[in-house]
Amino acid sequence: MTDTAGGKQGGKSGQRRRQVAALPWRVDAIAGLQVLLVSSRETRRWVIPKGWPMKGKTNAQAAAQEAYEEAGLDGRIEAEPIGEYPYLKRLKSGAARPVTVDVYPLEVTGEHAIWPEKGQRTLKWMSPVEAALAVQEPELRDLIARFAKVELPADERPAPAPAPTPMRVALTRLRRRITVAWGRRRRWL
Repeated sequence: MTDTAGGKQGGKSGQRRRQVAALPWRVDAIAGLQVLLVSSRETRRWVIPKGWPMKGKTNAQAAAQEAYEEAGLDGRIEAEPIGEYPYLKRLKSGAARPVTVDVYPLEVTGEHAIWPEKGQRTLKWMSPVEAALAVQEPELRDLIARFAKVELPADERPAPAPAPTPMRVALTRLRRRITVAWGRRRRWL
């Protein structure tokens, strides 16, 4: 993820910061409309590729860049967002920061075999209903459903899982660091 202002998008503290995201989609001859979700690196929950606005790029171009970096996707990105959703971004300190994400549809025209964050995330093409029900943020769930023009039955809309606690985030980071350190040590032996 590229951050042009040290994570300080949005000005004064207390203001909601803004990120940009791509909503990758394609039409499969058999499955019909599909949406690609990626797992987040920290909590492994399903999200769409997102990041901070980038210097020298429009917000739509920055969203397309995030889709490449996080999922290896190329495509045609819309110039205007189709909506936005709020979420709480977990900082390295464990604190949560409110962020609003502008979402740009990306019609996927190609997928790379290798990309910057390959191996750090899981990718999955899903039907729009599956994708909408897989994400935690209710506003993103509704945005995906509106984009795909699908109705989500009220009884199939589970309450979003709670965000991970700062302790769980810290333990996940520690486990990853131990795994990396152990891998390095084994190569030296």
